[in-house]
Amino acid sequence: MSAVNETSDCFLTNRVLEKYYLSTMYSLEFIVGAIGNTIVVFGYIFCLKKWKSCNIYLFNLSISDLLFLCTLPILVNSYSQDQWAKEGILCHSNRFLLHANLYSSILFLMAISVDRYMLIKHPFRDHILQKRKTAVMVSIAIWIGVILELLPLLHFLEPLLPTNNYKCLDYASSGDPVTNLIYSLFLTVFGFLIPLLTMCCFYVKMVRFLKNRREQISSALALEKPLSLVILTVVIFSLLFTPYHVMRNVRIASRIPALKASECTQGIISTIYIITRPFAFLNSAINPVFYFLMGDHFREMLMAKTRQLLGRLASTGK
Repeated sequence: MSAVNETSDCFLTNRVLEKYYLSTMYSLEFIVGAIGNTIVVFGYIFCLKKWKSCNIYLFNLSISDLLFLCTLPILVNSYSQDQWAKEGILCHSNRFLLHANLYSSILFLMAISVDRYMLIKHPFRDHILQKRKTAVMVSIAIWIGVILELLPLLHFLEPLLPTNNYKCLDYASSGDPVTNLIYSLFLTVFGFLIPLLTMCCFYVKMVRFLKNRREQISSALALEKPLSLVILTVVIFSLLFTPYHVMRNVRIASRIPALKASECTQGIISTIYIITRPFAFLNSAINPVFYFLMGDHFREMLMAKTRQLLGRLASTGK
């Protein structure tokens, strides 16, 4: 009897986390991310006159974030009410967009890291990788690649059934755990680790280049910001993405019958996995900060447009 109570307590914690923790975190991410990314999108559309390769990647990153943010109200309502809509298409499209944002964000961040390195190596933008046409082609390739990469996800997501109270199960809790783990490891390696290592590689090359440049010039003040930004970018996104991918694979592995993990052990693993999930998507709220820091004079451009609009409103009011 005590073992049954212990098991129920383990999964009760998960239900409490989903109802209060996930709904709160996703609500905050929606509010902050929607405001920030909307400002960025409209800023690029109405303020930017000359688009460069980095602007194209950042704009696509913001579109990806907005698509993900559109799924959050449904998740927040479902988790907070502990009731799920009975439309399977809505559930699966929601999960698909959520993962599409995760892996497209990583790839666009990788593209931005390459572009930033090319900019300091070729400041006059005379390299083919810095051309707008190349950036557009790379962006299209990223979107197509992510969609193709995630199509098997729809197979692993379980349909909404009355036996499960029509609950929209997350990816790690769906499907056959053995085949699901193989696919999850594939996503981890090709969707996360390889792009992250590529991003780190180019940022390391950038740091070395900036350090050599700093040794050649008398004033290092102009290089302190790029160096700090490079290190901050790698650290933040490594901390956000890594725990989620580790715990997702552990969560799926714990469901494999051959490993004979107890139900309470599975519950504890699921608890840790639930905690990591909002942090993996926190990048959607953080990304707008990097538009101001990494965009080519984006902050100055946006502030100038804001002052112009305020000036017009003031003159109209008179």
